[in-house]
Amino acid sequence: MASTVISNHPLNNSNSDRSKRKKKKKSQAQSKESQNQGHAKWKTEAQQQIYSSKLIQALSQVRLSPPSPSAPRQGRAVREAADRALAVAAKGRTRWSRAILTSRIKLKFRKQHKRQRAVAGATASTATGTSRSKKPRFSVFRLKGKSLPAVQRKVRVLGRLVPGCRKQPLPVILEEATDYIAALEMQVRAMSALAELLSGSSSSSGAGSSTGPTR
Repeated sequence: MASTVISNHPLNNSNSDRSKRKKKKKSQAQSKESQNQGHAKWKTEAQQQIYSSKLIQALSQVRLSPPSPSAPRQGRAVREAADRALAVAAKGRTRWSRAILTSRIKLKFRKQHKRQRAVAGATASTATGTSRSKKPRFSVFRLKGKSLPAVQRKVRVLGRLVPGCRKQPLPVILEEATDYIAALEMQVRAMSALAELLSGSSSSSGAGSSTGPTR
């Protein structure tokens, strides 16, 4: 009886290993299929219309003033609104969309923290009556970046370009970058169509006002 149990053990283990491998391959195939579908969805007209509507809603909330020295800030606000609309259209299913959606909250907390540190530093300097001279700090990360091979440097740069992928491995960066590039291409198409629509409407209204009824 004991011999039959011992002899059955390797077979059971091999069968369980095979089933695990099959499940793993099936899950990998499903994930790849879903990734390909996600990359292809950005090329459809329906997705572009969805993003265009979200973009118009986001831009309507941006306050634009007449041309002034704060024009770069206005351009940054428009770009941030367009990126947030893109992340909302992605529904937070990707790492880059989640990073864009949470970046605004993180930026708010960073500003508050900087203000608190500035107030604390000002009170400390007035209390002691001395101000320490700030020495330039020597960055070790710059040396590490220079000593890295060319491929690793490029991977690091790509990880910085894709939101939320700064410290991710290469397969994750490539996957997110492929989806992010497809989404950006769709964003460019939508914004170009919106710009053409606005320029056409402004030119037609200008032509209508110039050619008014004459007596």
